[in-house]
Formats: sequence, structure tokens, C-alpha cells
Amino acid sequence: MHQKTGLVVSAHSADFVWRAGGAIAAHARQGYAVTVVCLSFGERGESAKLWKKSGMTLETVKADRRREAENAAKALGVHDILFYDLGDYPMQVTPEAFDRLVELYREIRPEFMLTHSRQDPYNFDHPMATEFAQHARVIAQAHGHKPGTPVLGAPPVYLFEPHQPEQCNWKPNFLLDITDVWEKKLAAIKCMEGQEHLWEYYTRVALQRGVQASRNSDYKITYGEAYEAVFPHVTGTLGHGALA
Repeated sequence: MHQKTGLVVSAHSADFVWRAGGAIAAHARQGYAVTVVCLSFGERGESAKLWKKSGMTLETVKADRRREAENAAKALGVHDILFYDLGDYPMQVTPEAFDRLVELYREIRPEFMLTHSRQDPYNFDHPMATEFAQHARVIAQAHGHKPGTPVLGAPPVYLFEPHQPEQCNWKPNFLLDITDVWEKKLAAIKCMEGQEHLWEYYTRVALQRGVQASRNSDYKITYGEAYEAVFPHVTGTLGHGALA
């Protein structure tokens, strides 16, 4: 039996933890093999705590952030984590990296893909990452791209929550219950030692989304994550299904 898969494309090595850690852990628990692609380590713009230490170098920061991401991935049950090392502030997407992501789509054939919001005036790496991820998805669907290789189907794309959603024109239309895997997400959050100032913030976000999920359903939900679906949902029923 073919194992179901998921793909998360994260601009920096911590983004997948804050924004999609619950979804990753929940699907891993259901038997999905979730692959995470970190386009950069966040070494320049998202590692201020490390840079304040004396004698710090770029390679040392990268190594620390990689270690944190690998530990977090293990806590969440990630199947595979890949580091493209494209740099940050600014990120530089190369043709080689683009081809690599296209081939990854065709190789793992994800049931869904998670990535960043379309806009983010506070961090230009984020919209670059989502354009990269979604463009690669389209190319992976093209019959004329490397004919003879099975093309990708149409996996749904969900944009995870940016740090300041109101400024990013991001509107959630998909709320996910992560209550049962919250402790796994919290453990992953605490692996991100270089950004300890965000631990409490993303705990509050999860609680707030849990409240909203409860108010929009018949379920009792404590912790949640929110997503914006890029494409329409295709379904055979309009009623509430059982909560997975």
C-alpha cells in the first residue's frame, strides 16, 4: 500500500515549526510521511541571539540552526528534512534549486503542500518561498517537462499563518485541530533555541486559533492552526464530517 505523503516548504529553518508544526505532527501520527524543505537556515536575519555571542561566524550560525531544525523535525515525526541552503536576507533561488524541488514533487507525490503567505512586507523571503513552491508545483504537473516522468496531480496548497496576518492580506479559511499533538509542537518549538522570544507568542496563537476553531464547529478544540487554501476544496458532501 502506497504511503500518503505531505510536503512543507519553509523559507527559514524555524518557519515550519511555528506555523505548521501541529499539522506535521498530526499527519505523521496518521501515518503520513511528511517531507520538510528548508530553503535557508535563517542565518542572517533570524538568528540575532546567536550573532550577539562573541566570535560568531556564518557557518557556526548555520550549523546551530540546522541542529535546531533537525531536533524539531524529530520531535514532530518528520519523515525527511532537506536543506537547500539558498541564503536569507536576501534569499537567492537558483535554477538548480527550482529543478530540485520540481523533481521532489514528482518523487514523493504529496497529498498536500504547506507554505507561506503570498505577501509579507516584513520579510521578503516568505513570499519568494511561496512563489517558488507553487511555481515548482505547476511545472511538476506539466506533461512536457521531462516527458516520460509521471506528472504530479493536483495536491491542495495551504498557506500557513504569517507573523502579522493583517499586514499580509492573509485570510484563514481552514482551521486545524492540533490539540492532541500540541505537546509535540511545543517540544519542537522549544528546540528553536535561537528564537526563544517566540515560544510564548506562538503558544498564544495556537490557543487563539483553537478558540476560533471551536466557535466554527461542534468540537471542543484547545489548540489550533490556521491556513488559507489556495484552491477550491473538492468534496462529495457539504455537511460536517467526522473530525480526524
